[in-house]
Amino acid sequence: MSLDGAFLHIVKTEMKGEGLINSRVDKIHQPSREEIILSFHTKSGSQKLLISANPSSARVCLTSKPIENPPTPPMFCQLMRKKLGGGRLLEIEQDGFERIISFKFLCYNEIGDEEKIILTVEIMGRSSNIILLKDVSENGEELKVIDAIKRITDEVSSVRRVLPGLIYQLPPREKRLNLLDFKQDELEQALQNHASLRLDKALIKIFEGICPLFARETAFRATGYTDIIASEVSVEKLNEFLTRVKIALTSAPEPVMLIDDEKKPFDFTFINIKQYGDIMNVIPYQSANELVDNFFYERADANRKIQRSGSMLKTLNNRYERVLRKIDARRSELDACAEREKFRKWGDLINANLYTFKNDDKSQKDANFIIAEDYETGEEVRIPLEPKLSPAKNAQKYYAEYKKLQNAEKTLTGLIKDGENELVYLDSVIDSANRAATDAELLEIKRELIETGYLGSSKLTKKGAKQEKASEPLKFVSSDNTMILVGRNNRQNDILTLKTSKPREIWLHAQNYAGSHVIIKNEKPSEQTLEEAAQIAAFCSKAKNSSRVPVDYTEVRYVKKPIGAKPGMVIFTNNKTLYVTPSEELYNRLRM
Repeated sequence: MSLDGAFLHIVKTEMKGEGLINSRVDKIHQPSREEIILSFHTKSGSQKLLISANPSSARVCLTSKPIENPPTPPMFCQLMRKKLGGGRLLEIEQDGFERIISFKFLCYNEIGDEEKIILTVEIMGRSSNIILLKDVSENGEELKVIDAIKRITDEVSSVRRVLPGLIYQLPPREKRLNLLDFKQDELEQALQNHASLRLDKALIKIFEGICPLFARETAFRATGYTDIIASEVSVEKLNEFLTRVKIALTSAPEPVMLIDDEKKPFDFTFINIKQYGDIMNVIPYQSANELVDNFFYERADANRKIQRSGSMLKTLNNRYERVLRKIDARRSELDACAEREKFRKWGDLINANLYTFKNDDKSQKDANFIIAEDYETGEEVRIPLEPKLSPAKNAQKYYAEYKKLQNAEKTLTGLIKDGENELVYLDSVIDSANRAATDAELLEIKRELIETGYLGSSKLTKKGAKQEKASEPLKFVSSDNTMILVGRNNRQNDILTLKTSKPREIWLHAQNYAGSHVIIKNEKPSEQTLEEAAQIAAFCSKAKNSSRVPVDYTEVRYVKKPIGAKPGMVIFTNNKTLYVTPSEELYNRLRM
């Protein structure tokens, strides 16, 4: 799903309403090769504008997401800072419903002269780009390229070049109707021109800036079907629905995100969606910018994690599967140990019946079994014998087998327990890695795995290696203004719980799930704070998508770390349990 021109129109309108116009550029960052973030100082506070030219997630929106910046800004970022730093935003413009949006700034050059700088964002799939332009005319009709985040040469495109010093040209554009100002007779003529197409396909060719989801919903709302042919449609009914769409675009948009069965973002648009019935979850949003921010961040989050932590997670998952196989094999061996009592009893019965063996009785000596009476039940028991051994040595052999299985049971029980503890630890590390939001957090996890022997040594652990500053716990403020701290990984969990928290502060953890340690920085928190902290603990665990998650809580003084336990592993007593349903809305609302 890409951001279409109609939705971009709503995003632009919201930006103006958030006070961006006449605000000044405070900071500029380039977190990745194709992303720029502009921080604006507005009357109501700071606002961050995210601009992406990534082919799979090209977008422009206000953002509240934590994004890590590289230690050294790339060249394009340095150029942006030089040209736009301190500049005042004059206008945000979009040409119709084209997926091109321009931010016009009034800036000052090195000698203090005014310059009109335009930052143009082209959201066009693989051809998406972020272009820095300078107004070299009096009326803004001639713009010169200062530079672009993607330079377009003749080898890339024979139609249009985007290089420093060239005059900027708009991309080629097809003539289509605009949803805000078309007339019914124009719509009727356009439908006739595409009469053989399915209606949703025809609408995409007729109107500029609409996505397939909106086109299918329009067909469904106007006709009751999504696969109807354009020639079979009542123009009046179609025009009636599109008239309501005009209102949505100008004054009453209904931004909605579709969530699939796996609770992953599927698509979005600016009107309520009814074509899927109960198959899709439709989540309404108050803000189009927030929707775009959440949609692409969540979709890209999985890819970012795979890129950043793919090899580490593969190692951990392989180790997890290997330990699981070992535990299964040892449990099978342990089941075999259950026969040990049988061997002890056979030894006892042979000894109890030694008097039946005669020294000169060859038939008894050569026998490969003995039938003895069970002194407990009175029943006859057939006991195998080793003919080459005497009855007494046969009894000793069974006692030895009994002892061997008894020792094996103790050893296997211990090994299984160790394996289960290792699975719990690996599960916790995998959970931490999956929830890590920055490279710094993943670096801490990697260092932990090196220290615990799961990863080989690297330059991180060499003598004299630069020690990165440890990240701080996540911070939340409850509804009654109580501080709540959350560990990001196992090492941080240990520090938070065992070193920095006070004995009577409240510790929480999702019961029987890998997750974060949570500390309420209050010895007697309110029921509301306790409930909210429990929801955060459940959300920061593997149970984040579950309901009625049990969360244990107790005072910090009752949480102990066993000798030799791995990072993050603790035991606790005097605990109580709350059952809560994790809430992403509450998590985001309370987070500092």
